[in-house]
Amino acid sequence: MDLRDLRLGFRDDAQRSRVQSIIHDRLADDRLQDECRYLMRFWWQLSMPYQEVTIGELREHVGADKLRAVEALIKAIDQSPEDIEEWVTSTVGAFPVIHDRGNPED
Repeated sequence: MDLRDLRLGFRDDAQRSRVQSIIHDRLADDRLQDECRYLMRFWWQLSMPYQEVTIGELREHVGADKLRAVEALIKAIDQSPEDIEEWVTSTVGAFPVIHDRGNPED
């Protein structure tokens, strides 16, 4: 599955930005660095015309629940902007906001 054209499936930049915010704020947990790295590559992929990450890499590095959310988003992008809005609603309800822990101060 080629992820290069995902940016073309959004209604507009505002919708894409909302989706990216959800990925950043609710899926990419910095405590799980490997998973976070690949989710942020996917976050970037939503804006780029080149391949930043593959579905195989996502499947290898992202946990089951978050992977289901990512795959549902890919399917929604392929279908319609209305399906993306449904994804937004369901994902916000399923994943709480992650509070970035950053590097603890000494």
